[in-house]
Amino acid sequence: MATARTGRRPGPNRTRAAILAAARASFAANGYDATTIRAVARDAGVDAALVHRFFGSKEQLFAAAMELVVSPSELVERLLADGVEGVGERLVHALLTLLDTPVARAPFLALIRSAVSNEQAATMLREFLTREVLGRLAAAAAPDSPELRASLAGSQVVGLAMARYVVRVPPLADADPAAVAAAVGPTIQRYLTGSLHG
Repeated sequence: MATARTGRRPGPNRTRAAILAAARASFAANGYDATTIRAVARDAGVDAALVHRFFGSKEQLFAAAMELVVSPSELVERLLADGVEGVGERLVHALLTLLDTPVARAPFLALIRSAVSNEQAATMLREFLTREVLGRLAAAAAPDSPELRASLAGSQVVGLAMARYVVRVPPLADADPAAVAAAVGPTIQRYLTGSLHG
């Protein structure tokens, strides 16, 4: 009796789509931290090595599943290229420039809207932002309390995105990104590099 083959599906496009569907379901159900490449591969009916071949890391898989136009590691590398001084303002400017383009804004705002009413979506957004983006910035910017610093910066980033793109608070909704970055950036800079004790 012939043994059924496992681990591969015919056609790279069909395989990639199956992996992305399994990843979206796992991230939504389990959050960012609890989702594993192995579990996604199992749910998609492929080998874990194939997921790595298509997407590399869990971070890159998340970026593809959420249709993010830039991977967090690339963004963080660019933000830190000129050192930690001014990284708060560069972060805000990069975020607004990115979200001002509809193709980048749609999936991110869908995630933020979901996070307001869905605990799993909130967990996924929180874990992803604090670990992959702000956690990396905080770890590079200051030696103490990186998790607290990342969560403080995250409160500003999520609040800003909500106010500008979801609630559309005037005149913030239409303000120039550079002006917003200049106003909000120093607060995030203090969270990342300044004293947390007054």
